[in-house]
Amino acid sequence: MKTQQLGNTGIQVSAIGLGGMPLSLSDRPSEADAIAVIHKALDLGITFIDTADSYCKDESDKHHNERLIYKALQQYSGDRSQVKVATKGGLMRPQGSWTRNGNPQHLRQTIDESYEALGGAKPIDLWQYHAPDPEYAIEESLAPVKEAVEAGKIHYVGVSNFSVEQIQRARDVVEIVSVQNQYNPWHRQPETDGTLAYCEREGLTFLPWSPLGGSRRVKSLSYFSILTELAKEKGVSPHNIVLAWLRAKSPCILPIPGASKISSIENSVKTLEVSLTPSEIEQIDRDTTD
Repeated sequence: MKTQQLGNTGIQVSAIGLGGMPLSLSDRPSEADAIAVIHKALDLGITFIDTADSYCKDESDKHHNERLIYKALQQYSGDRSQVKVATKGGLMRPQGSWTRNGNPQHLRQTIDESYEALGGAKPIDLWQYHAPDPEYAIEESLAPVKEAVEAGKIHYVGVSNFSVEQIQRARDVVEIVSVQNQYNPWHRQPETDGTLAYCEREGLTFLPWSPLGGSRRVKSLSYFSILTELAKEKGVSPHNIVLAWLRAKSPCILPIPGASKISSIENSVKTLEVSLTPSEIEQIDRDTTD
């Protein structure tokens, strides 16, 4: 398994991660099948798993994905010593919807709950503020995060859905090692808003969420001829071509595709065998418009 450094931490993690969200939403697989997916990811050498307190059906189900991942790790018979679990807090799931909550009291509580859901025996490897809440200053929301770092409940901190200016403000409060923003061939704002260049320059890991463009897009990847042509030429899937495109965009990018089936994570790992030429990258840039 190829590896890369997580931010400026000196820690090496797998060059592709597992996104846990599909294992806990309303159409989630059985617990046994979900654990089998996580175990297959570990068998394949994946050592970076991304989750969140809000990866669940609704508020009554909060922290489901974290508890699932912890259970899977406890049941794993292989070496799990190098596995890093990145979670997030700051989104709510009332009746299954998604809303922001940057209230410091809420964040303090959900950090404690995530800490316990992930075992409560060691610091959370990476805790990320899921999305800035305009009702609260970033400095105010991150105050309890800094407290949790100092208390030994969080090791490293990241941010998600942040602009460059917001990242800079966050770094004035607590050390930041990663940024998780939406990025794929159909949503390329990080290339123009400065966040990707900032991460490269500052040595932060960029975690692209929705790397394949979401569930609707995943089902239609074959409609884009450039993806199918390159996939056929290289003996892989269009899915692999999109993930390889992301990896080729910057050395700081670590894709975290979700998976709810063993075949999906097996396919994602094949991406690491794919290389794209500058010309092929340009073709994808140009030809993946709707």
